[in-house]
Amino acid sequence: KSREHTSKVFTVMPSTTVLGFGARAPTKLLDLLSKASSECGVPEIVPDRSQAIGHALLKTPYRTFLSNGGNVDGKIATKSLLVYSLPTTETEYIKFCSEAESVRSKILSGDDSTVVAAFNLSTDSFVGGSVKDVLSAVSGDNEKKAALAAGTLQSLAELDRKTADKVVASSGQKDVVIVVGSGGREHALAVALAQSPLVAKVLCCPGNGGTAAEENKKIENRGANQNNDTVIELTKEVGARMVVVGPEAPLVAGLVDEMKVKCPDVLCFGPSQAAAELEASKAFTKDFLQEHGIPTAKYRTFTDTDEAIKYVESLGENDRQVVKASGLAAGKGVLIPTTKAETIAAVKEIMSDKAFGTAGDTCVIESFLTGPEASCFALCDGKTAVLMPAAQDHKRALDNDEGLNTGGMGAYAPAPCVTPKLQNEIEAMCRTTVTKMAERGTPYVGLLYAGMMLTPDGPYMLEYNCRFGDPETQVVLPLLETDLYEVMTACCTGTLEDIDVRFKEGVSAATVVCAAKGYPEKYPKGMEIKGLEEAKLIDGVKVYHAGTKVDDSNVTRCSGGRVLAVTGLGSNLNAALKTAYKGVNQLDFVDADGNGLLHNRTDIGRKALGKKLRIGVLGSTRGTALIPVMEACASGKLHAEIVAVVSNKSAASILEKGKSLGATVVSCFVSAKGLTREQYDAECTEVLLSAGVEYVILVGYMRILSKAFCDFWAGRCINVHPSLLPLHAGGMDLQVHQAVIDAGENESGCTIHEVTETVDGGPIVVQKRVTVESGDTAETLKAKVQPLEGPAFVEAIEKYRKGKVISYADSGVDIDAGNKLVDLIKPFCKATRRAGCDADLGGFGGLFDLAAAGYDAKETVLIGATDGVGTKLRIAQTMKNHVTVGIDLVAMCVNDLIVAGGEPLFFLDYFATGHLEIVEAAAVVEGIAEGCKQAGCGLIGGETAEMPSMYAPGDYDLAGFSVGAVQKGKILPQGVAVGNVLLGLASSGIHSNGFSLVRKLVAKDGLTYDSPCPWDKTKARIGDSLLTPTRIYVKACLPLLKKGLVNAMAHITGGGLLENLPRSLPTGVGAKISGHPKLPSVFQWMKESSGLDDNEMLRTFNCGVGMVLIVDAKDADEAKKLLLDAGESEVYDLGTLVEGGDIEVTSAL
Repeated sequence: KSREHTSKVFTVMPSTTVLGFGARAPTKLLDLLSKASSECGVPEIVPDRSQAIGHALLKTPYRTFLSNGGNVDGKIATKSLLVYSLPTTETEYIKFCSEAESVRSKILSGDDSTVVAAFNLSTDSFVGGSVKDVLSAVSGDNEKKAALAAGTLQSLAELDRKTADKVVASSGQKDVVIVVGSGGREHALAVALAQSPLVAKVLCCPGNGGTAAEENKKIENRGANQNNDTVIELTKEVGARMVVVGPEAPLVAGLVDEMKVKCPDVLCFGPSQAAAELEASKAFTKDFLQEHGIPTAKYRTFTDTDEAIKYVESLGENDRQVVKASGLAAGKGVLIPTTKAETIAAVKEIMSDKAFGTAGDTCVIESFLTGPEASCFALCDGKTAVLMPAAQDHKRALDNDEGLNTGGMGAYAPAPCVTPKLQNEIEAMCRTTVTKMAERGTPYVGLLYAGMMLTPDGPYMLEYNCRFGDPETQVVLPLLETDLYEVMTACCTGTLEDIDVRFKEGVSAATVVCAAKGYPEKYPKGMEIKGLEEAKLIDGVKVYHAGTKVDDSNVTRCSGGRVLAVTGLGSNLNAALKTAYKGVNQLDFVDADGNGLLHNRTDIGRKALGKKLRIGVLGSTRGTALIPVMEACASGKLHAEIVAVVSNKSAASILEKGKSLGATVVSCFVSAKGLTREQYDAECTEVLLSAGVEYVILVGYMRILSKAFCDFWAGRCINVHPSLLPLHAGGMDLQVHQAVIDAGENESGCTIHEVTETVDGGPIVVQKRVTVESGDTAETLKAKVQPLEGPAFVEAIEKYRKGKVISYADSGVDIDAGNKLVDLIKPFCKATRRAGCDADLGGFGGLFDLAAAGYDAKETVLIGATDGVGTKLRIAQTMKNHVTVGIDLVAMCVNDLIVAGGEPLFFLDYFATGHLEIVEAAAVVEGIAEGCKQAGCGLIGGETAEMPSMYAPGDYDLAGFSVGAVQKGKILPQGVAVGNVLLGLASSGIHSNGFSLVRKLVAKDGLTYDSPCPWDKTKARIGDSLLTPTRIYVKACLPLLKKGLVNAMAHITGGGLLENLPRSLPTGVGAKISGHPKLPSVFQWMKESSGLDDNEMLRTFNCGVGMVLIVDAKDADEAKKLLLDAGESEVYDLGTLVEGGDIEVTSAL
């Protein structure tokens, strides 16, 4: 059947690309993008490394989706727009220099279809024009376009100059940084700082085994401890530019204050002693939070034990409390009792028993809060704060949050529970803290760690720490895109507002702590850490050291309880966790007796992966159908939670239902007055996204949705219709029920469907049915149908949550293709029939009858052999010639089998691929069948494994399995002795070994497999020659074996003659090879190309001899005659066996 080809003209639609804005979304940029969409008709906005743009554009007054469908009020843009954010630092310019180069190229290429405009974040303006000028350029003003281009090029040239002066020039900035501390946190800080081109050295004081052996040679350990005097002395000695303080103890001890006096020109990342009071005194922090209106648990502080106990006794029996030592207690001074009696005991433990020393002189008793916890790091410069992605850690030592509290057994970031709305609220709390600390004369500089509880009433501040957390640092810092050294410099110099702190888009990080068994109680030390090199080789894995040291023999050993933190990166949390655990699985802590003493939790991030689906609701009425959804969520029947309810009616009762769910549920009216449909939908979408909504349901929503909304929420938004769609689509309420009755239908119901631009036209998800009775009215039919809508919503949501049903074909495995392959290869297998088997396919196993093949079971030994084809497959796949490797597969197995004196009886194959190509697989099996015919064995079965995730497109692998039989008295070798003669049978070429070297030699000489063959003019291409199949020696050798003329045999495969012949010789017997044939042309070429000498050639390739037979000297002539009669063109007199164990080759190749 002929095929007609129709030419199509594809039009590339104009778009706006927003490049390099990171977390910034300047108002002028948003104004431009909104107007480019609404006024110029640019249909699509594409953020590139500009993650904040999409959400910011949805907000008032812009109300703009990234995609608007391409035609706004009849306007269609003719030019594209590229808006480029000029890097705020030289290091960012270096790191993303390819972006600048693409911008430059776009301008210099004279591309008339694209307007290029650069934005300067420092001046908050476009370079070379205004918003109006950019819009004019997009509308066709070439003068404005040229001015914008010139301004962009000039800015890039200035960046080139600054970068060259600061970084590239010999006099450029190369600073020394000291990191104080010895844990995993400090290792992570050192690694991140060392990535800066502005940093020459990172000195860890004192550091650990990981920082001592870090592959980035900028990092090294200096200093015996982290005492203030040691740090200051080291700072002066090395001329450090910055000191970064990791642990809290030096900060509370006033290290920063001493540095300012003794090393005034050195930058210190960390708060002063007075500012560190936020961690040093929980009592101070609680008072501070209460004074400045930052939400925190209700509390009281006490310095008298009796008063504290009296307070506890005055509380209700169910008024649960948390008891805290106010001072520093190494992260352990928080007790969480469950009863009043336990609370009193906790007070005594802290205040009377001094379990935490003087840290318990003051005790804080506060109300117990519920909800997920989050670790939130804020970078502070004394004036403002920038929040980093939130993390969550795992404090308990054992899985399922059981066991004792620890310093942390794992963490992940970003934490899914911290929505954009919560992120903004927490950042505001941190900024308030920084502002108020400055007002009291104790400006906060460094890292402010806010421990948050996300309660049903909103986020509450549990406590502050004045340093990075561990192990959270090991997941947050890998997400930082901006140069950490420049960020810290900005914090120390009060210029954080001038730097754009960015984080990687679409990347998650997870870390798993590897601890010594017994931690946090008594644990061993000194174990050797195994697997560090193996873990390092895994893509996306970084192993951070904590309790490690390197001994005098350069062996890394355990020296603490928490020993390592293995961090994995991935495109999502699931991928990051898998990567981290791959690294963990390579590691162990082995003691002198060989015992493995590593402990880690196996459930890091499990709760986050199993988090509830976050539902948003749009409604205009009472929302009766929402009640079953609320009940299913509350009961746990539905693993989901409603987090936002939005209405276009201010008095809609559905808003009250939202408010009844709690203070954290967003319930709001959004006015549509003066807004287009798309603008209104954008504002609603912004509300939903801020609440972290993942799935939207429409409950009595009386608005038609825009295409932009439908595209944005495609597959994640459902509606209910009061009929069995597609019947009566487009109607509403009683009108639909009346239409059902008028049509005389005997069945109706409701339909949950996905929302698309076509009203009631989206894919059907769930339908519920009722019977229409003869006396039904529209009202009575509604009364039947309406109660089904809520349960239908519940069923539809559960369907989405569990995911669609995925067939084998969806996963990339085509069962039908496999069946077709079986049908295609059956004739090949039938052609290998022999006595003992019928070579039929389709059963669960292949059968073979020994008696039918002439063997007495009592006197017969079975021989098994298995092999593959190796990297010769790569050549077959490149040349698309798949038959010959099938012969190779059989040859490699049966040639091994006959060396034991046996006859091959049957063969099975294993074919594995990522995607089953029927013709390709059939060609391989055709070759296998041909090999079986040459060997005289039956092809009785095989396995075809289609594994999409295991093999790249076009790749496959082969394995073969052969079974033969030999009489017990004829098993070889036997009777091998000095004086026996060696007979050689010619190979057909390289056979199937040594192809890794062969492929490298072909590439080295600048050739391809399609190149003319330099060693064989009868072959058109190199690939054709290399794919010459391996010779099968079965039929040539069987006559000799049956007559008992052979004492031993050697199949010359990988390792060549010199490695394979000794395998058939007894101890004390060697060989003298005096008649080895000259190298065939293919081996001569390999020798010349590789530079190998004769000896190495004989240890690498078969060099023209594929099989060696060892016979008595008196039988040599008869043996040669039989071989020649069987079809051998030549039999080589290779030499004889001699005393000694060496193989001596006297003939030149």
